[in-house]
Amino acid sequence: MTTSSNFKVSTRNVFADLGVAAPEEALAKAELAAKISEIVEARALTQAAAATILGIEQPKVSALLRGRLTGFSMERLIWFLTALGRHMENCRQ
Repeated sequence: MTTSSNFKVSTRNVFADLGVAAPEEALAKAELAAKISEIVEARALTQAAAATILGIEQPKVSALLRGRLTGFSMERLIWFLTALGRHMENCRQ
C-alpha cells in the first residue's frame, strides 16, 4: 500500500488556504458573524426579532446567520454587535 504525502500546512486561516482575496478581512467578518449568531441564539431571538434590533429585513438576518456575508461590510457587522449590546472590547465574553 502506498500513501501520498501531498498536503499543505495550514496558514490557520481557511480563507488564505483557499486563495480567497483579502483573507484576513474574510476571517474577521466570519468571526464577527459567528459572534452575532451566538448572541442571537443565546438571547433566543427569532430572525424577525433580530431583524428589528439590527434594522434590517429578516431575509438578511437569515443570510447573516448562515454565513452569507457578501452584502455586509466589517463596519456594518460591528454596528450589529453594538446594536445587540456588545462592543469590540468585550466581544469575546
